[in-house]
Amino acid sequence: MTASFDYGIAFSRNIGWVTEAEQAGLRVRRIAIAGLGGVGGSHLLTLTRLGIGQFNIADLDVFEPANFNRQAGASLRHIGRPKVEVLAEMALDINPELDLRTFPHGVSADNLDNFLEGVDLYVDGLDFFAVTIRRQVFAACAARGIPAITAAPLGMGAALLNFLPGKMSFEAYFRLEGEAEDEQLLRFLLGLSPAMLQMGYLVDPTRVDLANHRGPSTPMACELCAGMAATQALKILLGRGKTPAAPWGIHFDAYRNKLALTWRPGGNRHPLQRLGLYVARRRLGRQISQGTQCAIPASETPLTPMEQILDLARWAPSGDNTQPWRFEIPSERHLVVHGFDTREHVIYDLQGRASQLALGGLLETLEIAAQGRGWRCDIHRRKDLPETRPTFDVKFSDTLTEPHPLEAVIRTRVTNRRAFSQRPLSSRERSALEASVGAGYRVVWLEGSATLRRMARLLFANAEIRLTTPEAYTVHKSIIEWNSQFSQERIPDQAVGLDPVALRLMRWAMQSWKRVCFLNRYLGGTLLPRLQLDVWPALNCAAHFVIVAEQPLQAMDDYVTGGRAMQRFWLTATHLGLQFQPEMTPLIFASYIYNDVVFSQRSRSLAQARRLTSQLEALIGREACQQAVYMGRVGFGSVPMARSLRLPLSRLVLPTVQHEPS
Repeated sequence: MTASFDYGIAFSRNIGWVTEAEQAGLRVRRIAIAGLGGVGGSHLLTLTRLGIGQFNIADLDVFEPANFNRQAGASLRHIGRPKVEVLAEMALDINPELDLRTFPHGVSADNLDNFLEGVDLYVDGLDFFAVTIRRQVFAACAARGIPAITAAPLGMGAALLNFLPGKMSFEAYFRLEGEAEDEQLLRFLLGLSPAMLQMGYLVDPTRVDLANHRGPSTPMACELCAGMAATQALKILLGRGKTPAAPWGIHFDAYRNKLALTWRPGGNRHPLQRLGLYVARRRLGRQISQGTQCAIPASETPLTPMEQILDLARWAPSGDNTQPWRFEIPSERHLVVHGFDTREHVIYDLQGRASQLALGGLLETLEIAAQGRGWRCDIHRRKDLPETRPTFDVKFSDTLTEPHPLEAVIRTRVTNRRAFSQRPLSSRERSALEASVGAGYRVVWLEGSATLRRMARLLFANAEIRLTTPEAYTVHKSIIEWNSQFSQERIPDQAVGLDPVALRLMRWAMQSWKRVCFLNRYLGGTLLPRLQLDVWPALNCAAHFVIVAEQPLQAMDDYVTGGRAMQRFWLTATHLGLQFQPEMTPLIFASYIYNDVVFSQRSRSLAQARRLTSQLEALIGREACQQAVYMGRVGFGSVPMARSLRLPLSRLVLPTVQHEPS
């Protein structure tokens, strides 16, 4: 292989941006890179392709699956192999003539002199949290007059600082001496990124876990770091162009399409930095000192096939995120689903029908998840138990079928209460959704400008019942988790769909029914939420839909089966890239009227429900209204950043009781 390699040919396409003489100069330069993870590996490969001929590289870690999203060299065949060994092989595959010195135990105070011997430039690839050794390396570079570059992957961008001989040093800029580790981390972060361009689109702050030295990352940021650092390396090594040195910095964010040139005289002593540090301490201090908690703790990672199936099944939808199910595992191939309903205290769960729909969605999700593990389900409901305690025995057996295509979207299926695009569904999308409900069901579409306006009027009237009925108030008060982006067993306020002003007003009013009445009577309290949550979303979507059963819905099993059709429809919509919102309360209020149920002491609410039922019948027909399983809207839009999560398996799996199914 070496005999067929020709340096001049391999890097000839660099010529034009550099001269032949400059390319020859790069060939004899030595660059040291400490850390070959997220950015370090990309640094090495990019600089090798630039034609740098000599490297000192150090890393003590091995590749693991968590590296796959961003690290050069991370792949199945490299799991468990030392990063320094893998990256050396990859670099030598590009240029087999490299003079490559490896430090497989990483860089430390003991080998720092050897690591920097003969080095023309240092490029920082150390982990963000490796503050102590980073300070030592930069101090050694400053003492030896070696230029040093650090480029941080932040969000979907990169922030870069150069520390050049005779200019401000790393320590003078960051001022880390004598500070505790959490303060050092904050100072390093803010010093790297005074503009903090990345913070505007961090969608899940709980993933920033500074206490446990973990944080989110993207491959784009790592590649941008490599490109920016290699460009600065070229300029430094060839003495070309203006090279900014600390306290000047560069931050480019590809997501925000912004470039920020920062200047902080005095580094972290600068007044703006001191103010930024104060704000950062308030925002991130708890995460540094206490850490954060993910939806599934690491100790609960599902291991057995049954656990994997249940871990997916628990993401089935349920009204107000009630999750009306618990699991019992008598054996590795036998599952008991213990259902319950909320009819006693939830106005929207007439005769437990909403909970039964949710249980149907759970059973459908179980089947889909089981298929992905090579199992099929045999499901039987225990007939001797009351409807308030629907219980299902699920027996699993082997099957040769392929994994179900909808399994991939089980976790991503979500309710979106925001307005969508008015782009209509294509014939392909409509056909896929209609086919998903299966035999015994059909889909009634409500679309077109005139029909959307009728739906908006209907939902506007429907919302008045929801917002002025005292029995509904007790439900609404209990289901919202305030100041939350996520909630394991309720609805986070940020997912409700209201703007911040309306949300604050709602929180004030929800403190008591008396406040709600005052707001509704004197301040038009229902108008703003009805416009934001009902009218505007109703007008802005591809279509509203109603899933209708071909036969009347009479018994619990009809609703369970209908819930399975609902879940197939919802998952198919998600698979097609559609956003989805249930709109069940018009059907629920109509069911009160059909069943002659006095659902409220407020006579006006009862009269409004009768009028609403007449409007709904005029829109979709009486038979469809009486046999409707599910109702909602679909369309194209951005994925919501806030959502309901689910309880962990540890709270859903019950102790096994010895019994035989009836």
